[in-house]
Amino acid sequence: MRVIIFGATGMVGQGVLRECLLDGRVEAVLSVGRSPTGRSHPKLREIIHADLADLAPIEADLAGYDACFFCLGVSSAGMSEKDYRRVTYDFTLAAGTTLARLAPGSTFVYVSGAGTDQQGRSMWARVKGATENALLALPLAACMFRPGYIQPVHGVTSRTRWYRLAYVVTTPFFPLLRLLYPSSVTTTERIGQAMIAVAERGAPKRVLGPADINALAQA
Repeated sequence: MRVIIFGATGMVGQGVLRECLLDGRVEAVLSVGRSPTGRSHPKLREIIHADLADLAPIEADLAGYDACFFCLGVSSAGMSEKDYRRVTYDFTLAAGTTLARLAPGSTFVYVSGAGTDQQGRSMWARVKGATENALLALPLAACMFRPGYIQPVHGVTSRTRWYRLAYVVTTPFFPLLRLLYPSSVTTTERIGQAMIAVAERGAPKRVLGPADINALAQA
C-alpha cells in the first residue's frame, strides 16, 4: 500500500512513520508537513509545504495513495480558539476534502483525543469533535483514533518541552500503568501498527479508543 502521513515530525507521527518504513506491506510513504523529518529511506518522499490549509499547490502530488494517516496536532494550551481551530480543523479538513476528491473511499485515519465531543465544555474537545464529524461526513473510509495516554517508544520524542519532561517522569511507571489501566494507554508503536492494519483491512468501528488500537496492533 501507499500512504501519506501528515505531521510526521510530531510524537505520534514519528512513531507512525517508523512503523510504515519497517512494514513490508507499505511500499511508499509520502510525508507532508511544514518541516523535514530528518529521515532518509528508499520508501520515503517528503513535501515541505508552508500553508497546510491550502493544498492546491501540491494536490497533484497527493494522488495515487491508498491511505492518509493524519497525525498533525498541537496542544490547545495558551492558544485562542481561532488559532487552535485553524490547525486542528482547517488543516485536517483541507487534507480530508482533497483526498475525498482525489481518492474517494480511501482510508483516512485521524488522531483525535480521548474526551472529544463537539458539545463538550472544553474548547479543544469541541474543535476536535467538529473535526471528527466533518471527516466522517466525507466520502472516505474515515476512522478516528482516540488514543488516551500515549507512551513514546523506540527513541520517539515529543516536540513540546513539558511533554518531554512528563514522559521522563512517567516512563518508569508505564508497565504499571499498562497493567492497571490496559484500556486507557497505548504506545507510538501500536498506533502506527494499528493504522497500517486499518488501511489494510478496515476498522471494526469508526471511532477507536486505546483498547481498540492495541487490539488492532496485536492482531
